[in-house]
Amino acid sequence: MNRKICIITGTRAEFGLLRWLMQEVQASSALQLQVVATGMHLSPEFGLTYKEIEQAGFTIDAKIEMLVSADTATAVTKSMGLGLISYADTYARLAPDLIVVLGDRFEIFAAAAAALIAGIPVAHLHGGETTEGAFDEAIRHSITKMSHLHFVAAEEYRHRVIQLGEQPERVFLVGGLGIDAIKRTALLTREELEKSIDFKLAARNLMITFHPVTLDDQNSAQQMSELLTALDELQDTNLIFTMPNADTGGRELSSMVESFVATHKNARTYTSLGQLRYLSCLQYVDGVIGNSSSGLTEAPSMGIGTVNIGDRQKGRLSASSVIHCAPTLDSIREAIAKLYDSSYKSILPQTVNPYGDGGASKKIADILRNTSIENLTKKSFFDIHVPSQSYSSIPPHAEIMNRQ
Repeated sequence: MNRKICIITGTRAEFGLLRWLMQEVQASSALQLQVVATGMHLSPEFGLTYKEIEQAGFTIDAKIEMLVSADTATAVTKSMGLGLISYADTYARLAPDLIVVLGDRFEIFAAAAAALIAGIPVAHLHGGETTEGAFDEAIRHSITKMSHLHFVAAEEYRHRVIQLGEQPERVFLVGGLGIDAIKRTALLTREELEKSIDFKLAARNLMITFHPVTLDDQNSAQQMSELLTALDELQDTNLIFTMPNADTGGRELSSMVESFVATHKNARTYTSLGQLRYLSCLQYVDGVIGNSSSGLTEAPSMGIGTVNIGDRQKGRLSASSVIHCAPTLDSIREAIAKLYDSSYKSILPQTVNPYGDGGASKKIADILRNTSIENLTKKSFFDIHVPSQSYSSIPPHAEIMNRQ
């Protein structure tokens, strides 16, 4: 009997990372793919992006409505509660052998919590990372403790997951999933992209994505205002905005972007570009600006610069192409100026992405197929302070499997 692998996705960006793993699972004769769409995918406000999942050739086995019509802390908490109830019913109906979740969003926290109580093993992707400017940090590490298999993007993250008490043989170093998307996607030409987004590119182009910062002293709207002021000063530069996530305070940021775009002919905003158009944009822009993880995990592999604003991604590994700046007008101005500096641009072709060079999806699918899940939910804490429990000499488990 095929092993039922239930992959859960709640956002457009998350699906972009999971897509190629879903394809690997779907193509395996030993695995049966189940797909659960939730969160922003089902919201008209965020573009009903569940349709992109279906257009990619996947059948959605369950749609979990959980977003309430507000972005306050109370609303997000209620959304988590609605999700928890719905996941319980969905798991009872689908009876998956293992669920796969990625990252650190509140939709995914609810999915992992429901699986924990249901006794269903959880495989967590991109754990061990840090983002000190958002409560995603605590959610990510909490999901790690509710999970049983861990697929991480870098050695530093592998060590951190083990530091959280996870057994080394259950922590697999596979690299970043975003690299797979770049390598496997046939990108649009400049002309095709301009037609698709109905926007003519200029000699200079920038992509902007700025999400709410949930733990900063300075609120998100203040930071967005500083960013928009800096962008307003640019000459002969076209601006492509992607909208913020459904996090606390996200609607205010969306409104600010819409107001800016309405008064600037050189700017466009998109609820959801989809993976193909998003990656195609990265081909032709001079850099990405904001606080999205994509600027750190994917942009370096495209040979473009990143201006990373504020602390939302603080603690995450970053390539030499990433320019970190404070969320203030002067600091953002300086960072954008550096983006176009000839000495800085000269380093871009030699940039090494710390998240690897691809292949994560196949490695994960192979491990999901070959790893025993019997008694997987029974966990013992790995204490790095106990002399008999040393992990420094244990190579990443994915590498062990590749040698077999």
